[in-house]
Amino acid sequence: MEFPVSDTFQLDGKPVVFETGQTVMQAALAAGHYIPHLCYHPEFKPHGSCKLCTVKVNGRTAASCTMPAEAGLEVESDIDELNALRRTLVQMLFAEGNHFCPSCEKSGNCVLQALGYDLEVHSAGFRHQFPDRPLDASHPDILLDFNRCILCELCVNASAEVDGKHVFALAGRGNSKHLIVNAESGLLKDTNIALTDKAMSVCPVGVIIKKGVGFSTPIGERRYDQRPISQQALDDAPRPPSGEAHD
Repeated sequence: MEFPVSDTFQLDGKPVVFETGQTVMQAALAAGHYIPHLCYHPEFKPHGSCKLCTVKVNGRTAASCTMPAEAGLEVESDIDELNALRRTLVQMLFAEGNHFCPSCEKSGNCVLQALGYDLEVHSAGFRHQFPDRPLDASHPDILLDFNRCILCELCVNASAEVDGKHVFALAGRGNSKHLIVNAESGLLKDTNIALTDKAMSVCPVGVIIKKGVGFSTPIGERRYDQRPISQQALDDAPRPPSGEAHD
């Protein structure tokens, strides 16, 4: 049986073993090294849109989720310069949308909120834009709150690649870019989405919400209330089966 060829690169001065075909992000997480990220999901092809996972590779910045791992790379991640950039990006996302954490059903399970805590973001840092994006409550079981969308495209990819339904898409460009529902009416009730769809579970914020089950898990007992996102992400990282060797 053939196994992928493995080699190493340096991440913040520590060797990271990687397999052929892995990105810097994939190899780092699998090796137990956390790189902050938001739009990356291990089940989908990375596209580097959020830039939270930006690292320095041999002195030049790159998105670690799309940067192929190569032998001998010198990668910097946990440094003041990049963490300051990440804090600014998180602040901008909070300011661009309507993220009212205390009243949000996703609080405690929200990746954006958890990143804010992990990166020690204490304020929005920018003037809030307060966008006017109407909610879609047309579906009997699902609520869409477009005000919280961060344009990560995960629901778009999940609906297309896993569910095979293409329920969601992004429209517009620049400041006008926004999430839409692929129905002539533009309403979720006129799609074939189901509660069991992958698209229902991948939103990192509180855009796609199941009706009728709000706060069934109390605040304080949720995913990121228990352990920080930097630890949870390492737990979730795909790894080879225990004991698997490489030739």
